Amino acid sequence: MTTQAASAEAFTGPTTELLQSLIRNACVNDGTPDSGGEIRNADLLTTYLEGAGLAVQRFESRPGRASMVARIEGSDPTAPSLCLMGHTDVVPVNPDGWSHDPFGGEIITAPDGRPEVWGRGAIDMLNITSSMAVAVRRLADEGFRPKGTLIYFGVADEEAGGTWGAEYMVDNHWDVVGADYVLTETGGWSSVGNDGIRRVAVSVAEKGIAWLRLRVKGTPGHGSMPYGSDNALVTAAEVVRRLSQYRTIPQLDDLWKAQLEGLDLPDDVLAALDDPARIDDVIAGLDPAVARRANACTHTTISPNVAHGGQKTNTIPDVVDIDVDIRLLPGESDEAVEAIFRDALGELRDRVEVSPIQRADATRSSLDSPLWDALAARTQVAFPGAKLQPGLMVGGTDARFFRERGSIAYGAALFAPGMSLESFGQRFHGNDERIDTESLGLSTDYWHGLAKHLLT
Repeated sequence: MTTQAASAEAFTGPTTELLQSLIRNACVNDGTPDSGGEIRNADLLTTYLEGAGLAVQRFESRPGRASMVARIEGSDPTAPSLCLMGHTDVVPVNPDGWSHDPFGGEIITAPDGRPEVWGRGAIDMLNITSSMAVAVRRLADEGFRPKGTLIYFGVADEEAGGTWGAEYMVDNHWDVVGADYVLTETGGWSSVGNDGIRRVAVSVAEKGIAWLRLRVKGTPGHGSMPYGSDNALVTAAEVVRRLSQYRTIPQLDDLWKAQLEGLDLPDDVLAALDDPARIDDVIAGLDPAVARRANACTHTTISPNVAHGGQKTNTIPDVVDIDVDIRLLPGESDEAVEAIFRDALGELRDRVEVSPIQRADATRSSLDSPLWDALAARTQVAFPGAKLQPGLMVGGTDARFFRERGSIAYGAALFAPGMSLESFGQRFHGNDERIDTESLGLSTDYWHGLAKHLLT
């Protein structure tokens, strides 16, 4: 066993145990202000880190919505600081779709013999939250005295946009959580391209968010006489159909070209994926998991996800609301969204009232930074000869709040080779969410070594 492998293995047990406890606390955030209950995981992490003698601060943006911060202060106020940020909430789950209790935190042996921790949040992102905490505790136990300050930030409410978590903390307690460099989700999977080189994913940018409510109005009437009626539900259904079938114009930037280098696909397919005129046709023929990712990385996406309307079975509805999740590529504005609606809906655009639910611009961090160099160096310890693969996060993370303040923020981790983009993506918010314990040890060792590399 190599020294690095032994070091990572030593972290596996503590990280596994902490992850199991975080999962079992079931801090489910359904998007309503009083859901989440992240105070349970804040309590757990506080107790865990106080065990190493660290002082922990607690912040409640509203009752039960607690975030916590532990700091190892640097000796040099001019040295760069690093924040390790993991969220403590998870998305809702339907237990009927699971093979095991989604909040059991069980260790199940996979068919290939690898032990895996099962449960909601195992991938998104309690694995990172736990591995960061274990790394920080180990550093504290070792008497780590960095030049730059190290911050551990266990944050609430990421799964509903960060209003009661990162946004609240950045706006009200920047002196506590603000840092030059930030590491959070999503990255860490790897692949070997046609050139034989392993590339480890690091998210350096994320798409913008435009969550919108579309209101379609009609004329009420009796359900027994529908002929010629102005049924808002029927019109809304056509609105949904047109939006779901609409295809935006592909945009192929440098991050997409970096993604292509790591795909193990035939050369002719790779060439088509790098051609705006052909990319849509070739995406349609890809494996569904790869196709979804490819489409999201190269297009502004539109997903009608929620509908509310109607009052009674025998009453023709006069109002239907449709909530739409739009993810914007970098550089796209509200004017671009309106242009999409005009083009997609045609004559129905004037039947639709649009109001915002949540809005955030796309953000990106430079690769020209000591943090990028530190990540590249530490990756070599586990995977000699590997390269970092910068990518676009197609969902939203709390990194954007820090980027807007000028921080360099990346989504990173280090997973075992068996964790591919496809398996990661299928488990993200999916049924039977789980992660192998080897990846937990690798990630913990990654943070531990990275903090030493960057801050001393």
